[in-house]
Amino acid sequence: MPLHLRPFVRWRCSIVLASLLFSCAGGEHAATVTHPLPAGFPHFLVEPDDVYIVKNKPVTLTCRSTPATQIYFKCNGEWVHQDDHLIERTVDPATGLPVMQVKIDISRQQVEKIFGLEDFWCQCVAWSTTGTQKSQKAYVRIAYLRKNFEEEPLGKEVALDQEVLLRCHPPEGVPTAEVEWQRNEELIDPKADPNFFITVDHNLIIKQARLADTGNYTCVAKNIVARRKSSSAAVIVYVDGGWSEWSKWSACGTDCTMWRSRECTQPAPGTGGKSCQGLDLQSLNCTSEQCPQTVSGAEDVALYVGIVAVALCLTLLLVVLVLVYRRKKAGLDADVADSSILTTGFQPMGIKPTKPENSHLLTIQPDLTTTTTSYQGTLRSRHDMAQKFSVSNGPLLEPLPNGSQTLHNGKLPGEPGDFVSRLASQSYFKTLPRDTVNTSYGTFNFLGGRLTLPNTGISLLIPPEAIPRGKIYEIYLTVQRKEDLRLPLAGCQTLMSPVISCGPPGVVLTRPVIISMDHCSDACPENWAIRLKKQSYEGTWEDVLLLGEELVSEPYYCQLEAETCRVFTEQLGRFALVGESLSMAAAKRLKLLLFAPAYCSTLEYTIRVYCTDDTQDLIKEVMQMEAQLGGRLIDEPHVLLFKDSYHNLRLSIHDLPQAHWRSKLLTGYQEIPFYHIWSGSQRYLHCTFTLERLSVSTCELSCTLCVWQVEGEGQSFSLDFNISKDNRPLDSDFLLVDNSTPALAGPSAFQIPYLIRQKICSSLDAPCPNGSDWRLLAQRLKLERHMSFFASKASPTSVILDLWEVQHFHSGNLNQLAAVMAEIGKQEAMIFLVSDGEC
Repeated sequence: MPLHLRPFVRWRCSIVLASLLFSCAGGEHAATVTHPLPAGFPHFLVEPDDVYIVKNKPVTLTCRSTPATQIYFKCNGEWVHQDDHLIERTVDPATGLPVMQVKIDISRQQVEKIFGLEDFWCQCVAWSTTGTQKSQKAYVRIAYLRKNFEEEPLGKEVALDQEVLLRCHPPEGVPTAEVEWQRNEELIDPKADPNFFITVDHNLIIKQARLADTGNYTCVAKNIVARRKSSSAAVIVYVDGGWSEWSKWSACGTDCTMWRSRECTQPAPGTGGKSCQGLDLQSLNCTSEQCPQTVSGAEDVALYVGIVAVALCLTLLLVVLVLVYRRKKAGLDADVADSSILTTGFQPMGIKPTKPENSHLLTIQPDLTTTTTSYQGTLRSRHDMAQKFSVSNGPLLEPLPNGSQTLHNGKLPGEPGDFVSRLASQSYFKTLPRDTVNTSYGTFNFLGGRLTLPNTGISLLIPPEAIPRGKIYEIYLTVQRKEDLRLPLAGCQTLMSPVISCGPPGVVLTRPVIISMDHCSDACPENWAIRLKKQSYEGTWEDVLLLGEELVSEPYYCQLEAETCRVFTEQLGRFALVGESLSMAAAKRLKLLLFAPAYCSTLEYTIRVYCTDDTQDLIKEVMQMEAQLGGRLIDEPHVLLFKDSYHNLRLSIHDLPQAHWRSKLLTGYQEIPFYHIWSGSQRYLHCTFTLERLSVSTCELSCTLCVWQVEGEGQSFSLDFNISKDNRPLDSDFLLVDNSTPALAGPSAFQIPYLIRQKICSSLDAPCPNGSDWRLLAQRLKLERHMSFFASKASPTSVILDLWEVQHFHSGNLNQLAAVMAEIGKQEAMIFLVSDGEC
């Protein structure tokens, strides 16, 4: 209790003691009687109410009491300092009693200090000469409204008069968001139109769909902080056609036939409704009395001659079309018969493929000696589009149209924007990023290949035989930007990887491909429940795998390494890793990046400290953005473990030379709220420190930057450099430079030559009594944790070699693999000494 309150409290205690003694003297009856408050007992005219802090604007709590000699606020059990109170003293003109009013301001920083531990509350305590009185508690909460809806409405097609249900679960917010619905950007009022009904769960019901109800429906959530709109859901109300009544029979014609008809107009099909079923024209032979008699004569002869002439012309035209078709088919067969197309899908650069003159070339044996990855000409599917895969409407890509692409040195020529625009032009795929920097694509056949997004740690390995023989797919790989995401997170969940899209979805794969991507969890899997999520065709995110509880029968499998995740999948689509902390010891790896202007001509100098998840794709984004802003890295990136403790991240700057520099920061430190970092869905989180040099000639800067989590781990960086002459090449040193080709197809995409790979698999797949088979290979490569997964595959060795390929793409050493083979005791170790020309 504050010192200035203690004398008053001692005086109050003596009064209370005296009253107790008086009550005891009065006997049992005095102890049970309830007395009203004395006339001089303080009572509140105004009590503090619950309030919300919007953004960074402080709130004011007010308390007024009479008669009162003192009023003070207590917040979360602690007295507010006397200097923080704004006190007004007046006298009630009607009663002559003293009235006191007290106000205090509560800032966002005060509330965030106890964020997650308990609610922040305040109450005021009033004293008078008679006693004390406490007001009601007023709770102070930080208002917010997240961006992503937990459930968004989905478009649908419905028949006329059918009931329609559109679901909506608004984003999490404080206070809870109010929900309203719009149709074509106009507010829906159920009171004005009773055909609409909004449930207590915020879902919209159209009781009987009308043609006028066709439109785009949007769920709108709002509170005192912000207003969010969901994605629009297209509702199409269609009408199936009905038949009109049959018309009267026509008069009997010269062909002894009469007719009647009906039309599909009652109602006519509308907005995609089905057309009428059945005949719209009906004929009937006339009786002999009704049929007009005609005389066969010269007119009939002329008619028959004309019919014969037309038949001859049609026959001749048909013969010409058949000859043209056979000639074109022969040319196509000659192209397909090229042996390298049948086997590798490529021809050496500069060698023009020749068309064979004899059909026996279709039986040419596969040429596995070709190791180059480029070809001249085009690759076309050997199947009609009707035989290709099909996918239903959804947020992902539909199959690419039949066409051809030319690949040189493992890359597709032409402008990458053409490919991206072609993908994004699909009517129901709206979230594919249009920047080709984050997209790779290529054309692949049964020999497989690899797609890579340079400097992101993201790649897609398509093993040999993953694509069925005779199929050629154009495949893409892209990373989604975070503003495009609608990944629902709840509770302690956090996004732990980039969101990866590969496709087109629905392609037929005969064995799993491998997606590699960074993750930012710490090295303690016991603190996490990590799930692999996949977006469905309807746009919802589904859990397809819980790490540590994988089922070998499922089409997904995952290996979590220290900083990288390898996802085996037999289905292409959109994936992400989401972690849920199991204890407050769970921590994410953050990367701290320090930037400053590359050139400064003013007195002000800014240092920007970025705090991102420790994944290469985010680091690349920050680097690219700072390059556009004219910034440069001024210190090597640092790793910080950020725990699930609900505590914010604080940043401060110290040890500035006061004679030359000063900080323009008004407070001792800056903070990034815990939930902004933990969600993992906000990009470019950073704090800016503005410094001012006292003279333009001052160029030497030395200071200490501290970054720490409240009651958690921290880092400090000592900066000492010349702001005008510092030429340290930090940007290139600490941004991992990946010179990988974005698309590699065929043998060049793999460390192990195709022929050698086949020999290893045939040697190790068969079980060996002494254990010298694929199981020993997995043990030597430290992959024994995945034995059950390997055993579930038709060729366990091939899956092991696939995993070795993705782990050692940049640093693969075939001699090391040969040494492992030698330890196993297989003679196949010698095949690694075969020259490239023989492989």
